[in-house]
Amino acid sequence: MTSVTRQEVLGLYRRIFRIAKKWQSASGQTEDTIKEKQYIINEAKTLFQKNKDLTDPELIKQCIEECKARVEIGLHYHIPYPRPIHLPPLGLVPQRSRAFRNQEKLRKFSKPAYLRSYDEVS
Repeated sequence: MTSVTRQEVLGLYRRIFRIAKKWQSASGQTEDTIKEKQYIINEAKTLFQKNKDLTDPELIKQCIEECKARVEIGLHYHIPYPRPIHLPPLGLVPQRSRAFRNQEKLRKFSKPAYLRSYDEVS
């Protein structure tokens, strides 16, 4: 990891914790605010720990872009949780057929950038 990339990653990490410190839930209730702050902190720690040993510059860049997207979406919609996505359902094709594999591939590519690591963690 280059020093510029390292600085960018550490800057994102600090930014997430600053956001968590100032976070107010949309409902305004103290219980919700505490839960959402804890979720932000736990999610950041989990994902950064999981990706700390990455060495491939492309993967690091993808993780940085995912992090930026999730931060911006969270701030814009004022919810810390990933927004749900609606993927096309799998059709009624046999699981071993070519059509099934094509549908799986389409579902994989249609997943937004901000949810790439979400399924791996939760």
